[in-house]
Amino acid sequence: MSEIPAKATESEDPSDGARAGTAETAAAAAPGDAVWQSSPPGSIYDYIKVASFSIGAGGLVDQWSLRAEQIFGIPAERAVGMDPIEAFVDPDLRERGQRKMAEILDGREWTGVVPFRMPDKADGGRGEEGIAEVYVMPTRTAEGENAAVCIVVDVRTLRSIETDLAASQSIFGQSPFGFLLIDTDLRIRRANVRFSSIFGGTPDDHRGKGVHDYLPRSEAERVAATLRRVLETGNSITDMHVTGFVPGSEERRHWSINLYRVHSGTGRPIGIAWLGLDITARRAAAREAAAARRNLALLNEAGARIGNSLDLETTARELLDVVVPGFCDLATVDLYQGLLAGDETPPGLADGSAELRRVAFASAVSDAPFVGGGVPVAVGAVHHYPFNSPCADALRTARPQHVPAADGGLVQSTLAVPMVAHDTVVGLAQFARTKGSEPFGDRDRELAVELAARAAVCIDNARLYRREHERALILQRSLLPPGDPEASGLDIACRYLPGNAATEVGGDWFDVIELPGHRTALVVGDVMGRGLRAAVAMGELRTAVRTLALLDLEPAEVLSALDEIARGLGTPGGVQQATRTARQPRDADLSEVYLATCVYAVYDSVTRRCTFANAGHLPPVLVEPGEAALMLDVPPGMPLGVGGEPFEEVEVELPEGALLALYTDGLVESRDHPLDEGLQAFVGALTDPAQPLEDVCDHVLSTLDTHHGEDDIALLMARVQGLPADSVGDWTLPREPRSVGRAREYARGQLLTWGLEPLVDTTELLVSELVTNALRYGEGEIRLRLLLDRTLVCEVWDSGLVQPRRRRARDTDEGGRGLQLVGLLSAAWGSRRTPRGKTVWFELPLPDGETGLTDPAEALLSLF
Repeated sequence: MSEIPAKATESEDPSDGARAGTAETAAAAAPGDAVWQSSPPGSIYDYIKVASFSIGAGGLVDQWSLRAEQIFGIPAERAVGMDPIEAFVDPDLRERGQRKMAEILDGREWTGVVPFRMPDKADGGRGEEGIAEVYVMPTRTAEGENAAVCIVVDVRTLRSIETDLAASQSIFGQSPFGFLLIDTDLRIRRANVRFSSIFGGTPDDHRGKGVHDYLPRSEAERVAATLRRVLETGNSITDMHVTGFVPGSEERRHWSINLYRVHSGTGRPIGIAWLGLDITARRAAAREAAAARRNLALLNEAGARIGNSLDLETTARELLDVVVPGFCDLATVDLYQGLLAGDETPPGLADGSAELRRVAFASAVSDAPFVGGGVPVAVGAVHHYPFNSPCADALRTARPQHVPAADGGLVQSTLAVPMVAHDTVVGLAQFARTKGSEPFGDRDRELAVELAARAAVCIDNARLYRREHERALILQRSLLPPGDPEASGLDIACRYLPGNAATEVGGDWFDVIELPGHRTALVVGDVMGRGLRAAVAMGELRTAVRTLALLDLEPAEVLSALDEIARGLGTPGGVQQATRTARQPRDADLSEVYLATCVYAVYDSVTRRCTFANAGHLPPVLVEPGEAALMLDVPPGMPLGVGGEPFEEVEVELPEGALLALYTDGLVESRDHPLDEGLQAFVGALTDPAQPLEDVCDHVLSTLDTHHGEDDIALLMARVQGLPADSVGDWTLPREPRSVGRAREYARGQLLTWGLEPLVDTTELLVSELVTNALRYGEGEIRLRLLLDRTLVCEVWDSGLVQPRRRRARDTDEGGRGLQLVGLLSAAWGSRRTPRGKTVWFELPLPDGETGLTDPAEALLSLF
């Protein structure tokens, strides 16, 4: 220690030129392994605060280093000549300090920890306090006087370094994260235990390695570029995801990496700190959560989009719209052909070999069916799967099956999922993913089953609805007039439009009923409600109307009787029970209310007069030649089934060529168009009644809003074509026996005028029978009328109210065979009441060369 001269102290600043001359010092050093050289930048002295100064023989500072200026903050010109005890030691400790100084100047070495305080600041502020470790070495001056060299270390800096070393040790030895210290050459300088436990070996085994030794080439180049960027810019990187593999495992691992640049004590970059966290499990959990959210969103979308239509094909397409491309790249739906045709249990369901029809196909990559998946099946084609195929197995077992991909095909993974609804397989859905997509997993299989099940329930519901709808429609149409109805003196055209596939069938109906005397009953009605209940009620009311019409009752009487029948439809005991309990409260559990509206009109082609009666229905519309259409003022009355109110009749004379329109409310009313607006539009559409009736009907339906699908539409149109005057023969006969012969003469002459000679004998015979009965059993004068249209009708009128009754005469009876003879020779006969008595009539077909007439002689012989 004594060889260090007190005045030989050089600058201790590592940045000055003293270090530059150490090379010459090293060259002149003693031989051996010891080499004297300057410490490279970033040495320990950049971190430890070490200073030196010397004390002269008088105990005052005579040398003050630059490091001392930095630690104590006192320049050399001020420090030289100061008493260090007085300047830096607390007053309470100065006495002890003076004793130590004296011992030192006597030639004793001393080391210890000394609290110190900076000199007070120039502005009067108290100087900072600290603790220094001091090493004092005695020395001599050139004059031989005792002096000392002091080396001072800031203890607080040492404690900080100790703490940093402990923290560093904890990071490298105890941290659960992988930690690397990478130098400026991007090589590992130090690795912690956690990193080595993952990649094998000891921490020292990884020293000198680079990122290319741990990561795939592309990933390593990306990470290396990031390391260089951090080293150059100093910008830290947070949560950079890196993918790679660990030794001994083929599982792909994921890490989250944080990078930041590390500096020396002088602020010079010396490397990069790498902090890595294995996030493989977190990524897997995140993928699972994302897949669960995606599947849930897909199910929610399926619930919102599938089943909005009651059409089978539309529902199948809705399923594919949901799954492509969100779930798969290609998809098809096959449904059993038997189920589509309406069969309840089509053959082949047990073994999955029944015929199927492809109803939908969707692709996100191509419009062609699966490439490499066998013979392509077009949409709409009927096919079946081989018995041993995965698709047939899925249909047979009602469990999803994986379909192996064909070599060289586009598809890499296919699921065949049976569509099961209510424990019944209705078809098969196939979901496929192309090469490049992730293959189907267990979670995907479960999702596919759920999607197929939801679609299957909707398809089965649509199938059941279609079946019920078709049955109701068949029932309803079977209750409507077949073909184009014909009527005497009328040109008839009609239209019936059922509600569309989204609505139930209704109870609308129309009918054209031929009545005696070339009269015609026109009926249009609407049972309130829809479905089979309304259709069945409509059929019962239509049958009742036809029955009542054949009784030749007046229109108001027909509606009154029909009202009683409608009330009886909702009563367990029928009409009689409804009558008995009319004034008693109905049992809601045992009876239903059936209401219907109806307009009933009877047209006489001879007089061109039409009698109307209305039960709560819309008014008829009449269009006279050259006039605007108008609604007839027919009292509406109460709907059928209400009861308690009489119905009124209105008689209207219809001019030749006039157009009469009867209709239901579905034609003129909808949610978007109120009734008044629809009626005005209907009346306005009847602008050219001279057109053919079929064209008029088409024009009306195309002009009005008839596609709303809310209700059925019935339209009945009739153009008046009265019988010409020369087609009517009318005579009045007195009540005397000679009238019988005169009636035969009138009939013979009229038939010869019409060119109906083959009917003369039969007509004469039947006319004489009816006139004879009128003379014997009737009252008042007798009227004979012959009407020629599509048939020949003969009517005999009298004032008597007693209706003729046909009976079977015994062999010994002299009479009673007249009406039997009329029944044998005529096509039809009957009687009806009139306001002034009764009318007995018979009808004969016109000779056309094909219909043979009954020989009167043979008919007479057959009576005996």
